Amino acid sequence: MFNIPTATPSRVFDHIEAQIGNTPLLGFRRITAHLPANVEVYAKAEWANPGGSVKDRAAAYIVRQAEQSGVLTPDKTLIDSTSGNTGIAYAMLGAARGFRVRLYVPENASPERIAILRAYGAELVLTPAEDGSDGAILAVREEVARHPDRYYYADQYNNPANWQAHYHSTGVEIWQQTQGRVTHFVAGLGTSGTLMGTGRRLRDFNPAVQIVAAQPDAPFHGIEGWKHMPTAIKPGIYDSHFADDTISVNTETAYATARQLARQEGYLVGISAAAAFAGALRVAEAHAAANKPAVIVTLFPDNAYKYLSETFWRD
Repeated sequence: MFNIPTATPSRVFDHIEAQIGNTPLLGFRRITAHLPANVEVYAKAEWANPGGSVKDRAAAYIVRQAEQSGVLTPDKTLIDSTSGNTGIAYAMLGAARGFRVRLYVPENASPERIAILRAYGAELVLTPAEDGSDGAILAVREEVARHPDRYYYADQYNNPANWQAHYHSTGVEIWQQTQGRVTHFVAGLGTSGTLMGTGRRLRDFNPAVQIVAAQPDAPFHGIEGWKHMPTAIKPGIYDSHFADDTISVNTETAYATARQLARQEGYLVGISAAAAFAGALRVAEAHAAANKPAVIVTLFPDNAYKYLSETFWRD
């Protein structure tokens, strides 16, 4: 018999942005059962954000700074490239705050993501799947160059507000939730905002915290939202020398880990979340083998609800 915690009163949120951040830190029972007690693994449940992903943090910070500086005005359309989650966050905020949103999205983005974007009323331009996220970046740059007066180009890959969002929120939350015990932070590389911002804040708290970047093992992969940095257009906010270590995760491992998390822990996570957990588990197992204690934190960017049409769930 286990106890179910009783509900406690919660405050009323008067606008949707107030729900962003302060996401739970999740522990694990079965999938980490082979690890010794002094090697702990945790993950931030970023699907608890109102737009369903970690990208709510960066998008809200980008929009807030743009409005405050006057570059995003009611007569401008916010435009950017996205693999889906940042676009969903932009679209959600546009609906709530009353600005138009135009997004360039690779056509192989999951059908669920496309449907959500359209439900929010965003204008979509689908770019060739074979060009990946880099193709969407180039396409949006061409449009902005043609009509600069129409748009506020949010430019999530190069906008410092992206990593600053995590510096001021995610890093602080992880430090507080682990009572300052975190020794490693593992995050996947997409825009790199999560890794750069969270990592910088954790190092400010404790310079000994190890920052581990995770990326696909090949240029052509199935980990939506991640970049293979050696062959991709590198984000301007990304510092290739920042992480203490970089590990590669293949698509098949990400798929297998997603199934394992669902069937052993009850966590339905997205593909990039599963890949990040696979990386964190690799770090944990290395410390266990070396008989070294560790408190390893990773981040689940979203849950599986945007990927349930993928065939790997049936394997």
